[in-house]
Parts: sequence; C-alpha cells; structure tokens
Amino acid sequence: VRGDAALIETLARRADVARIAANRPARLDSPVDNPFDPAARPLAVQAAEWGVNKINAPAVWQLGYTGQGVVVAGQDTGYQWDHPALISQYRGWDGVTAAHDYNWRDAIHEIIGSGTNPCGLDAPAPCDDHNHGTHTMGTIAGDDGLTNQIGVAPGARWIACRNMERGNGTPATYAECFEWFVAPTDLAGANPDPAKAPHVINNSWGCPTSEGCTDPAILQGVVENTRAAGIVVVASAGNAGSACATVQDPAAIYDAAFSVAATDSSDNAASFSSRGPVTVDGSQRFKPDIAAPGVSVRSSIRNGGYSTMSGTSMAGPHVAGLVALLISADPALAGQVDKVEMLVRNTAVPRTTTQNCGALPGGQSPNHTFGYGRIDALAAVNYALNPPAATAVATTISTDAAGVRLDWLHDRANCQYAVHRSPTPYFTPAGATQAAQLWGDVTRYSDATAVAPGGSAFYQVAPIGCDGVAGMSGGETAVFNFALAPGEG
Repeated sequence: VRGDAALIETLARRADVARIAANRPARLDSPVDNPFDPAARPLAVQAAEWGVNKINAPAVWQLGYTGQGVVVAGQDTGYQWDHPALISQYRGWDGVTAAHDYNWRDAIHEIIGSGTNPCGLDAPAPCDDHNHGTHTMGTIAGDDGLTNQIGVAPGARWIACRNMERGNGTPATYAECFEWFVAPTDLAGANPDPAKAPHVINNSWGCPTSEGCTDPAILQGVVENTRAAGIVVVASAGNAGSACATVQDPAAIYDAAFSVAATDSSDNAASFSSRGPVTVDGSQRFKPDIAAPGVSVRSSIRNGGYSTMSGTSMAGPHVAGLVALLISADPALAGQVDKVEMLVRNTAVPRTTTQNCGALPGGQSPNHTFGYGRIDALAAVNYALNPPAATAVATTISTDAAGVRLDWLHDRANCQYAVHRSPTPYFTPAGATQAAQLWGDVTRYSDATAVAPGGSAFYQVAPIGCDGVAGMSGGETAVFNFALAPGEG
C-alpha cells in the first residue's frame, strides 16, 4: 500500500489492522568474496564438490536416495532454469517443453533501485538478474550429468520465486514468495494448489533493520504459517560475524526457521558466519541451529557458467538438499518439520570453539557458533531408516522459579518424549496427565502447575512413537518421585 501520513493514520484506527510496517528495500547479504575475481579462486572441476562430499551426500546416493520424489524451492534473485546443471531438475521441464505455471513466481513488480532490470518485471519464466539465486539452487540440486556434480540432491525437482530486484528486496516481496510457495498458482496468480507446494524452501537472504525490516517480527507470521503448512524453512544465518549476537535479521532469527551457519573444509567456523544468540527481539533465542559448508563453494551461475562463492548463503542450500535426501529415503517425513529438523540436528558432527556466546559455553555442543554441528547426510539418513532404541534415564529433579524442573539423559533417539504427571506413584491412563510432549533433543521440562508445598508430585518421562512403539514402556521410562517439603516451591 502506498500513501501519505493521513492514510497511515486512518488505517491504524481500523479494528482489523494489528500493525503497520514499512516496506523499504532490503539489500541482499552478498557473498563474502567477489565471485568474479578469477585470481582469487581456482575453478578446477571435481566430480562432486567439496561441500557435497564433506556432508557425505554421495554415500547417500549409493544407497539409492538422490532426492527423487521431493520438491525443493528457493526464493532469491531468480534462477537460470535452463542452466545445464539445473534444467533436468526443474519441475517445469518435461524434457521437451517448459511449463512455468505452478513452478515459477516473480514477485518483482517494479524497479526497486534505478535503471532497468535484465529480466524485466513480472518475468513469465525463471530468470536471474544477479547470479546469486542460480548459485544457491545449484548447491541444492545441480548436476549436468557430466562432471559438474554441484548439488546435494540431484534427483529432486525444483520450483522458485524471485524476491529480489538485482539484490534488493522488501518485506512485501519476501512475503509474497512465502505465500505463493504454500499454494503455488498459475502465471496469472490464479487457481492456487497447495498440493503443488514444495517440501523445503531455501532462503539465502536476510532482511536487515537498516534496510527495511525495522520491526523484527515483520515476517514472523508468514514464516510460521509456512512451517505450519508442513514446509521446512531453511534460512542462512547471515554474514555479520564473528561477534556474538549477530544472527540479527529475518528470517534467520525466527524459531520457525532452521538457521544455518557456515563452515570451511576443515570444519572450522567461517569468520563471517553470524553467531547467536538472537538479541534483536529480546528473545535470547538459540541460533544458529546447524552448520554446513559455506566457504569457497563452487556452483552454477548465469549464462551456463560456474563460479565459487562464500557465505552462509552457500551453507543453507546444503541443508535444503539434505532435507530432500531425508524425505527421499523416508517419504513419511514429508510435512513433519519438527522430526526432519531433529534428525538433522541429532546426527550432526558436533563442533566446539573457544568463543563463548550467550549462556552457552563454546566448548560444549550445541553452541551459538555451530548450533548442533556440521550436517552429515549419511548419518541422518541412516538414523531415519534405522533409529536406535529410545531411552530416558532420570538424573535430577529440583525446584526453580517456574516450579518443578525435570532434567534427564537420553540417547537423542528418533522420537518424542512424553512427560506424565500423576498424584500417585501409579501411572495408569486414568491417573496420569500428560503434561508435555517434547522432541528427543530436549532434556528439561519445568512444570509451572506443580502441587503446592507439602504435597507430592510424581512424574514419568517416556518415549512415545519410537520404532513403532506408542505409549509408555517400563524398561524405557524415567520416573521422578518428588515430595515438596513445606516452604519449598
């Protein structure tokens, strides 16, 4: 909406308007290196790029899982759909003709900067006005069938939306792409079809406060809605490191986004990779969630070429590709965002650092530099297909400001844990109340509704839905029996 101060005041008075936010342009968080400086980087071709090898993607291909049956998506500066490494994977290409309905959306309806755009406006076919988007999609799914195995999931199909005009986006263009992905439309923007939605979206961009997203929550609703639709939202953490609390831009700051830090070929954190925790919204939220290769990553660019770039923008696509491999290996994971993220976290290679950010020591994992560690595709797929037995071992119980706090050990199993509360030591269905259901990487629960001082609280932590087992199992259950003494609580 365009208008003057009077219009803004009128809209603000409406009962159906919760918030008004500016729609200023946001500049792309560009790759750290100049991708067009041939002296700065070797361009020797490898059968599979180093990042693809580092996360063990080729070993997953050997198991027969290449991303087949999975739809990946990206919103970025656009994409060269007929690039030799991308054309066969584009969902709009059947080998003979191209059909862009439901496979492409251009959210660029006006020039954001100055001059003209090489792709024009409202482009009827995928087009990249910058190179950045084509590079990221190559890392997700690129393969020319010859010597350029640049993608993690070359068997996946891709769709896309352009959200930036030569590297400049706005909250409105980002939101338009998210909304389109939830229910893709034809080129006219009509006849939405949620059945054509992707399984995962890569977001190698940030919307900084200084350039548009003055309200940190401006995109939170649309990101949460996308996740609620069963779509994994992968977001690059940002290139504002190495200081702490530099994960500071939407969409990486949101809990609903799976935020990715960058590592080099030695599994060290990239100096530019943004660190957590998130402080811009006062949340102290744990970020980044995970790490992936993001230094000197070779991938596709416009005009059928290849180049090397560095940035968390290059790390995120590795994670999007891993999500495709997981769903390819276990189609039941489609739409299960929590479980997919848990598998990626719990099978990552733990990485530590001497840098302490927030309340988490860098010497432990997870931490605010690497998250849960560098992703491992083979470990994640093996875990999904052959999950270990689930256990929960009671360790401590205490009281804190929130009430009764339970802490337990676990094997980070591929399941959830149910916390049951009972007025007696007997956890029969009639006597027990399920107080919470937590994913396997959570080891703490605080009960704010605990009994009054002098009473007794009995708790049970039990794996649920693990290896086809539903309900509680005595041999795999931790029981906390705790009587609050008068004056405690």
